[in-house]
Amino acid sequence: MIEEKNDNNSLLGLLLMGAIMLLWLYLQPPIEESIVETSSVDQSEYIDDEEIKNSDNPVDLKESLITNVSSENNFNSDILSNDTTINFENDLISIEINNKGGFISSLYLKGFNNHLENPIYLINGENSVFNLNFKTLNNKSVNTKNQYFTSSEYNNDGNKVIVMKLIVSENQFLEYKYIIKPDDYMIDFSISSKGLSNVINTQDDYDLTWDYKSLRNSKSIEYENRYSRLTYEYETDKVDKLGQTGDDEETISDLNWFSYRQHFFSAILLSSKPLYDVKLSQINMVIDQDVDTTYTKNYIASFPLKYVNNEFDEKFNLYFGPTDSKILSSYDKNIESSIPFGWGIFGYINKSIFIPLFSFLSSHFPYGIAIIIMTILVRLVLSPVLYKSYLSQAKMKILKPEIAEISLKYKDNAMKKQQETMALYNKAGANPMSGCIPALIQIPVFYALFMFFPTAFDLRRKSFLWADDLSSYDNILDLPFRIPLYGDHVSLFPILAGIAIFFYMKMTTGQNMASQQPAQEGMPDMAKMMKIMIYASPIFLAVFFNNYASGLSLYYFISNLITIAIMLVIKHYILDEEKIHAQIQVNKAKPQKKPNRFQKKMKELMEEAEKQKNSQKK
Repeated sequence: MIEEKNDNNSLLGLLLMGAIMLLWLYLQPPIEESIVETSSVDQSEYIDDEEIKNSDNPVDLKESLITNVSSENNFNSDILSNDTTINFENDLISIEINNKGGFISSLYLKGFNNHLENPIYLINGENSVFNLNFKTLNNKSVNTKNQYFTSSEYNNDGNKVIVMKLIVSENQFLEYKYIIKPDDYMIDFSISSKGLSNVINTQDDYDLTWDYKSLRNSKSIEYENRYSRLTYEYETDKVDKLGQTGDDEETISDLNWFSYRQHFFSAILLSSKPLYDVKLSQINMVIDQDVDTTYTKNYIASFPLKYVNNEFDEKFNLYFGPTDSKILSSYDKNIESSIPFGWGIFGYINKSIFIPLFSFLSSHFPYGIAIIIMTILVRLVLSPVLYKSYLSQAKMKILKPEIAEISLKYKDNAMKKQQETMALYNKAGANPMSGCIPALIQIPVFYALFMFFPTAFDLRRKSFLWADDLSSYDNILDLPFRIPLYGDHVSLFPILAGIAIFFYMKMTTGQNMASQQPAQEGMPDMAKMMKIMIYASPIFLAVFFNNYASGLSLYYFISNLITIAIMLVIKHYILDEEKIHAQIQVNKAKPQKKPNRFQKKMKELMEEAEKQKNSQKK
């Protein structure tokens, strides 16, 4: 009975309490401000600036929007902290974006393989870290690389659009938007925000940092590293680059784009407006090529960005694709200048002559044959220059007996000997410098082609004869050890090029030594130096080019063979030494021409030197 009484009393008490609560709720007036103060983060859309200003504790209200910012890993408390990815692709590239960080976590190029026959990954795993750093109103630092984004996707006029959001509330978020077009390596990328002016500290700039390690894709990491470089454009059209091999850094303003080049492939960021105070750095990651086999360079770009109307608002383009001049130039943004064609006239020769010429030839012939045809054309165009050089050498050879007589006659008077020798050259119509001028003319062509072949994307993975890749070395023998400066293999094309240059120099230096004056006291013996060069040059070429592109060695081999053939034709079928000798005699009989300004100046200098010498003797 007692238990039943207690149960009745308990029931009656509960009913009475419930009635009192209902009556209290009924009599209590609705207060909107209370709803705002007690609402969750998701209700922040109802808070405006005026409400915050009129609040007794505005800081607390702002902090209520980001209650978990005390730890930068929890800027968004509504999303579970587990990694997920979203995949999208077009005809050329395949991309993965991780919800942690909201940036591209994997990207490979379709239709290309590396030296191991694996796909070409420009981003794979942790080689790329993209981060925005900003501060909240409670002075907490937020790094987006540690934050978890939500994802959505849709199609727009045939383009794939991916939206990654870092959410504070339903109407407050930071957004990364990617637009990928069909059959395009360029991605539109924008950073924007909505409703964060009451959350973030907009008095200071926010910082963007892109840390990127270029992945190895060629069988020679040392050679690939040589052509992996950070390049950038500033002040509208000026293009510069960081150091080729070692570590380097630079701070640039008015920057339009920068390229993380890894020889034949590039990751490029282009800005819709100039960037300022951009800190660029490059770290060489190939110290020991036997150990450092994964990455070539570590690139880092970091720069401040200003808020627009107290929000994030930046537009970029991201290029991930081949370092191919045809593809890069199609965007009309001067990014093809990131390719090292050579500076000044060398780059001009490559862009205006060799690239179009080789593109035309390679579209009609196999790539190895195209190189040979191009080499033949170049040597034929330069054959008049070679003829002038050989003619000058022949004249000097014919004049050698008379020069020897002058040397004997004025052996005790060097100044007089020099004057008489110059007078003989003038009378005979010979110029000892005329043999050097043609060689100087060939230097721009030589250097332009030296820059062209290692950067010609079309040669990549193209075979010819025993060379399986004209953009890399053609090893015919793997060595069980590494030779300093040479490598761990033997390439055949550099050896053939060395043999060809040996015979070429044998012909040219023989001609030069025949016309060379006897060595003077205190002066180097040029004949002896030429003999050394005959043997040193082939060895140097075979060693130096052992790790270079086989296409470049093929060019030098064919070029030297053609040069030898042209010289033999000139010697045996074009030049007649008897006719040259007769013409020299005719020239000597003619009234001496008035000396030009240079000759006058040289004569005055020699006379002045002679006077000083005589005065010192006194």
